Amino acid sequence: MKLPEEGMLLRIFVGENDTLHGKALYEQIVLKARELNLAGATVLRGLMGFGADSRMHTAKLLRLSEDLPVVIEVVDTEENLNKLLPFLDEVVQEGLITLEKVRVIKYRHS
Repeated sequence: MKLPEEGMLLRIFVGENDTLHGKALYEQIVLKARELNLAGATVLRGLMGFGADSRMHTAKLLRLSEDLPVVIEVVDTEENLNKLLPFLDEVVQEGLITLEKVRVIKYRHS
């Protein structure tokens, strides 16, 4: 797959404990992106953050994690990313979804 130089970055911010059908929501989103043949997806786990409710989520040395923030990033064309948006609208009950233009420097695989 070749990506054009002008691509789009889709970011989905959810909680680590968010689930869909008994599985982690971030995992379900990545599997759906793969099913739609998107260029790729990466899940990043945050150390600290807060959302619309202003509740702090943090990982402290002496405490167990408390629903840490998770960011799923997907880069592809706008047309391809639009295929994922209806699914996200359905499954992301709490969180944030952003879309921005990016310049693709290199996208290769063996």
